[in-house]
Amino acid sequence: MESIESKVTSRGRVSIPARIRRKLGLSTGAKIEWCRRGDELIVRRASKYSSLDIHQAVFTRRPASKSVEDMDAGIRFHVKRNPARG
Repeated sequence: MESIESKVTSRGRVSIPARIRRKLGLSTGAKIEWCRRGDELIVRRASKYSSLDIHQAVFTRRPASKSVEDMDAGIRFHVKRNPARG
């Protein structure tokens, strides 16, 4: 594994070496994750989208509320249409 050193400033800031930025495709505003594994620190590029971003993209509007009776009727309809095979 390649090892490159960086210094931590008095304000807790760390510069990421240019070679690492290029390899990870990091540019201004990019997010990175800091993960601790035992006594090791792992730094990696953060996912572009959070699970909340994905959820909001998939579920753009809240589904209409259904009564228990409506849900039961829907289940009966689908069971009759697609009976389980034994």
